[in-house]
Amino acid sequence: MMIRTLATALLLAGPAIAQDKPPVPGGDLVALYQDLHRHPELSLQEVRTSAILAGEARAAGFTVTEKVGGTGVVAVLANGPGPVVLVRTDMDGLPVQEATGLPFASAAMGRAADGGMTPVMHACGHDIHMTVWTGVARQLAATRSAWSGTVVMVAQPAEEVSKGATAMLGDGLYTRFPKPQFTLALHDDNRIPAGQLSVPGRAALSISNSVDIVVRGVSGHGAYPQTTKDPVALAARIVMGLQTIVARENDPFQPAVVTVGSIHGGTKHNIIPDEVRLQLTVRSYDTAQQARLLAAIARVARGEAIAAGMPEDRLPIVTGNEGTQPTLNSPELAARVTALFETKFGKDRVVALNPSMASEDFYAFGAADPAIQTVIFWLGAAPRPAFAAAATGGPPVPSLHNSGWAPEAPLAITTGVEAMTAAVTMLLPKR
Repeated sequence: MMIRTLATALLLAGPAIAQDKPPVPGGDLVALYQDLHRHPELSLQEVRTSAILAGEARAAGFTVTEKVGGTGVVAVLANGPGPVVLVRTDMDGLPVQEATGLPFASAAMGRAADGGMTPVMHACGHDIHMTVWTGVARQLAATRSAWSGTVVMVAQPAEEVSKGATAMLGDGLYTRFPKPQFTLALHDDNRIPAGQLSVPGRAALSISNSVDIVVRGVSGHGAYPQTTKDPVALAARIVMGLQTIVARENDPFQPAVVTVGSIHGGTKHNIIPDEVRLQLTVRSYDTAQQARLLAAIARVARGEAIAAGMPEDRLPIVTGNEGTQPTLNSPELAARVTALFETKFGKDRVVALNPSMASEDFYAFGAADPAIQTVIFWLGAAPRPAFAAAATGGPPVPSLHNSGWAPEAPLAITTGVEAMTAAVTMLLPKR
């Protein structure tokens, strides 16, 4: 069932290819999406992006404050008595070289954390999120007679590094601006086709920690390995040993992930280096289990080094960040949103999905006050032909964070605007 509403009209004004000049506020949402896709910015560097969203919110009639928690934007629309609902979008792109072949593909470069330059891509769909956010702001401003209360539209920086939500809260998000009773967000999803939706009943996104391991050795000539302690060989043993933590130490009924996402070491064919560096992501849904995983990583790294004959002063150095908490929906609110979507879109378009092992910092907006009810829901974005082909044995749909992620944006955006606007309006009934 396709529903054509004001949101659809706002979106489908006609296709356009984004140019270098920022789009005019209030224009076609397709053009906005393409512009945002073509010009991604890395975490904490979302200067152009945040200015565009601030301009869009102002044009819609919101009171806008910029540079909250860095590059964050807060837009407030007060419309009589009633609750306060916060709607969040994230803004940052990823250090990925785009390979979609789209006519509006990103050629942007950004400065990475190590100071070097890197290609940047919206490989996680934040361009879709921001476009939906803009459409929702326009829709709510245009239909004020249908709801009562206050909407706080938040454009958050640095979701990909899990720093933006905390930064905005630390900069007075809940003291300088109306404090919400409800917080809402959405995320595009490659597991379901464009036009479908899914609302997690409770568990939505996992705990996540980043772990760095410096595997130390004794360098020397590759022709004389007996005079060295080879950290490359040791790093390989550690990588394989880490896989047994989930395969042989973890309860199969408790989801867990230990992934080595980066390995770097050495400079030349015939030189055994002094060290190799590993970067890991570690995920679960239980804090005690997460602590066990982190302890096991340190144990495996140390044990493999001892088995390789490394002296005590050359054992691996294992460090990690504080990580995120799990993102858990408020069950009562999730049930209300699910029922709303089933009524509005039809039950065939609202599907159940397993909890995701991805992570993000939306949880912080609810964790700041246990009285706040929160829901993040999944917005189908997989191109329908590709999704159907994959279901019958064809190539899999590229995942998020993949250089080939090219969502079916117009339908996903239209569905997202209609769904999020309906959820906000439900929480702000006319008085």
